[in-house]
Amino acid sequence: MHNTSNTQPIGIFDSGVGGLSIVNCIKEQLPNEQLIYIADSLYAPYGDKPDEVIIARVNTLATELVERNCKALVIACNTATVTAVEQLRAKLSIPIIGVEPAIKPAVISSTNKKIAILTTQATAKNQRFLTLVEKFKLNSTVHIQPCPGLVELIENNQLHSHTFEKLLQTYLTESLNENVDTIVLGCTHYPFFADKIKAIVGEDITLMETALPVTEQLKRQLLLHDIMNTNTHSIKKNAQDLYLSSQANNKLKTLMSALLNTSINLSSFTG
Repeated sequence: MHNTSNTQPIGIFDSGVGGLSIVNCIKEQLPNEQLIYIADSLYAPYGDKPDEVIIARVNTLATELVERNCKALVIACNTATVTAVEQLRAKLSIPIIGVEPAIKPAVISSTNKKIAILTTQATAKNQRFLTLVEKFKLNSTVHIQPCPGLVELIENNQLHSHTFEKLLQTYLTESLNENVDTIVLGCTHYPFFADKIKAIVGEDITLMETALPVTEQLKRQLLLHDIMNTNTHSIKKNAQDLYLSSQANNKLKTLMSALLNTSINLSSFTG
């Protein structure tokens, strides 16, 4: 890390717009940091892709961000993390923060020790993820609920469609039938409809997501390597953040701006 400056940007990527839930948290907690975000929308969702495709895309995106002089990387995608983070850490020397479902805090929080994890198809069958569940569930029963279709609908700006509502109702009913009292949001897209989940499951069900824990881990790594931007006299402007997509268009720009609650410029990424 001796060649790394604290003013270099932080690179963040996801298969699409889901990782913006983590960007929002990082912007709030680390306002001095410049961010570069890549939405790999041309290949979204990762949840139905073979492992080798996911690994290839992760390496391509990481290479782009390293070439853009990023001092740390955040894999803002559960599927990409469980599939590709270990091999990426073996290749790069900069801090790499992944996203993993909040299993440990869910076990602590749950009263009846019955937990559901909402995931993509790829995460639900990933052996690294299943091993994590077994390691941290202790005396709890964990219901893994794959949710195919939800990410695709969000990426196509169908979050408020009847199709989305119907699909979400189906998946949550399956989880509620297991008598769970805690639901873990195992995909970074899912916090964007936490209000819809609450409306269906009620206030007695606890929701757990990972944006804040990921941001806190990023903060720890920046401090550990002495690369946090602590210059409070020149807090960066939002315009300094850079947003890229492998399928950049006005529709996606509008969606991303809405999810970030601010107007952004979206550039093409051709990797």
